[in-house]
Amino acid sequence: MKCFHFTNGERREEEEDGAVASSSRASRVSWARSFSVASSTAADTRRSEFGDSDSRDLGDSLAFYELLTQRRANDLRVFSFAELKSATRGFSRALMIGEGGFGCVYKGVVAVPGGAPDGSDARMDVAVKQLNRNGFQGHKEWINEVNFLGVVKHPNLVKLVGYCAEDDERGIQRLLVYELMRNKSLEDHLLARVPSPLSWKVRLKIAQDAARGLAYLHEEMDFQLIFRDFKTSNILLDEDFNAKLSDFGLARQGPAEGLSHVSTSVVGTIGYAAPEYVHTGRLTAKSDVWSFGVVLYELITGRRAVERNLPRSEQKLLDWVRPYVSDSRKFSLILDPRLEGQDIKSAQKLASLANKCLMKQPKSRPKMSNVVEMLGNIISELSPQDDVIPEPVETEAEEVKGEAAGETEVDSGKQGNSKLRKVFDIREIVNLRNKSTGKLDWRNWTPGLVKTW
Repeated sequence: MKCFHFTNGERREEEEDGAVASSSRASRVSWARSFSVASSTAADTRRSEFGDSDSRDLGDSLAFYELLTQRRANDLRVFSFAELKSATRGFSRALMIGEGGFGCVYKGVVAVPGGAPDGSDARMDVAVKQLNRNGFQGHKEWINEVNFLGVVKHPNLVKLVGYCAEDDERGIQRLLVYELMRNKSLEDHLLARVPSPLSWKVRLKIAQDAARGLAYLHEEMDFQLIFRDFKTSNILLDEDFNAKLSDFGLARQGPAEGLSHVSTSVVGTIGYAAPEYVHTGRLTAKSDVWSFGVVLYELITGRRAVERNLPRSEQKLLDWVRPYVSDSRKFSLILDPRLEGQDIKSAQKLASLANKCLMKQPKSRPKMSNVVEMLGNIISELSPQDDVIPEPVETEAEEVKGEAAGETEVDSGKQGNSKLRKVFDIREIVNLRNKSTGKLDWRNWTPGLVKTW
């Protein structure tokens, strides 16, 4: 599900990262300024607190980015385009592990000077995101990622290893290099793109990890960041199924002290954006809390926030679950069939927490630090039999190898949404028939997977 700008027919004041350029000349000036900030040397000192010299108006986008550049970690590595081209074997399609709205993601291996115990160079598996070269689309998102991920550091935020910024005769080369997350995204697991389903306890721990990441952005820094695009495809899982937030392209600085919100253009993903933000353009941290509530229901049901392949009455997840949540006798009808036999009372408690996050009035929604605590209470009440760790994701490179002549085998996980779809044997497909109702369970149906029933 890709991100895009929402429109509601109203004209709003645009404060999104500075004034929007209304002409090509203004666009070029904006691009030049942002590039000068992002491509400054990685040796810039990082400040732990705002000093007297930082008393500038942080509402001004350029001033804020300059401040972030000064505080950027000095371990952020600047790669050459040639290095990353070599690391991904010329951006081979056999190494492509994902595709987003602003470009493709490739698995690669880069050298780490002196990283081995004996002082020799070590090798690191990474994910390389390459921005589309045609036009300026996505450049601002690239700038956001370099600046924000170069400053924020937390176990539940994906690590930015470095970046590349080069211009040549072929166009603009903008790339980001992340740590490789071997167990793909939460979306991949919920949509049955991997053979081993997530147990209930693992789902809860993933939710808690993601909540910790948002709490850090909202409450634990000396400036607030609003993620603005929280969804299952932006929650990545490492080899131990620890969750980390990724894709800070749409992240936005929170309101300045004394202000209740930020007025900005409305961007995000349908089904996840908070209604008050969509209708008014007023952004607060509680907008992320709403999105988190949507993801909790995705964990409970195994369904997308919006699924056009379902009957009309079930296409919007929140509308579909509403009549079942309040009736304990019917609650099991919305539970992911792959969770059969697991703790339904715990799922009901998670649904209650999701409802708190989805309160109509933003002020009534809990802070993410409170959500972390409530999730901890739900996890602590689980029985030991619920502690089941899923099997690691199997590699997909062997499947690709047969289609890519001359390519060698690649041991790769998938990061983000992949264009490559694995077709499972019919015996491995989750049962499409809901046992309790005898009706087709369309949540696990994929076009082309089953032609007739």
